[in-house]
Amino acid sequence: MSLNARLEPVLYLFAGLFGAAGVALAALATHGGGQANLPASASAMCLAHAPALLALALGTTRLKTAWLAGFLMIVGTLLFAGDLVTLRFTAAGLFPYAAPIGGWAMMLGWLAVAAGAGFRVRA
Repeated sequence: MSLNARLEPVLYLFAGLFGAAGVALAALATHGGGQANLPASASAMCLAHAPALLALALGTTRLKTAWLAGFLMIVGTLLFAGDLVTLRFTAAGLFPYAAPIGGWAMMLGWLAVAAGAGFRVRA
């Protein structure tokens, strides 16, 4: 079994979790008051990457870099959104530079998708 095939359920799992978290964070940003921009930014990243992970899960047989792109997007979204939400509720982030590291990881994930254009599986 290929790495892509083994990672497929993980991509589905995080697509669903990020989608749900994105909606919940959007509600918090709307109704939470205070630092509403933090949950709103976290929501946007979750809602942007949930369908991307779903697409990667559906395309694991055609895109050799799906596992790498998915992994980077999952880690990046967890770090970025996690840091903003932690900052909102505790006034301290996860660790120094967690959000920027997460942002870079998400960007590298998208670049892994682009790189997959040259390494895709032929039908």
